[in-house]
Amino acid sequence: MLTIKTLVVNQLQENCYIVSDGTQDAVIIDCGAYYDAERKAVVNYIRENGLTLRHLLCTHGHFDHVFGADTIFDEFAIAPEIHSADRDFVEDMDRQYRDMLGKPYSRPSVKVSRLLADGDTITFGTHTLKVIHTPGHSQGCVVFYCAEEDVAFTGDTLFRMSFGRTDLPGGSWEKLKASLQRLTSLIPPQTVLYPGHGPVTTMAAEQTFIATITASPLGGGW
Repeated sequence: MLTIKTLVVNQLQENCYIVSDGTQDAVIIDCGAYYDAERKAVVNYIRENGLTLRHLLCTHGHFDHVFGADTIFDEFAIAPEIHSADRDFVEDMDRQYRDMLGKPYSRPSVKVSRLLADGDTITFGTHTLKVIHTPGHSQGCVVFYCAEEDVAFTGDTLFRMSFGRTDLPGGSWEKLKASLQRLTSLIPPQTVLYPGHGPVTTMAAEQTFIATITASPLGGGW
């Protein structure tokens, strides 16, 4: 059984997930902790619960999902794992910040430890997460799917009745439509979805929404 701790962090209200099982092994998915108190909350949760951190996973490389990577590396010597297409976002946070917000980023970037690809698996404790590549919001977006627990972490590919915007660097509405359609074929309806922003949902609850928006020629989303 998985224990999933959700911390809503930074200015964009991003969902940072700390996922552990009965072995006390843990992974962090999307450590967007920006403020000092948020960074401390992530570290304290891991230490106070006696968890052993095995992976820092990124559904994609946008800054609001990777702000806290340097703290995780400093505290636990665990570096980010991300799809190869989004590697540069993480390893050059200053450039990303300048490109998107027009100002410098004051904290250090962190080198990626593993480049993920579609079909890869990530193990911790007695559990396995499968990597599903879902480009569209960015080129390197992925979903982490745990079949044995019927849960998936969808990042900014799919929210509750919404999806990630496609007008940022690397975004593509056509690719996102294809990714959403693929998800409906790979992830069973009973699967609980933990998105990058907003509330938890299920694949069953999103199937009609996905069918409707993928039939549209126009993009949108957050």
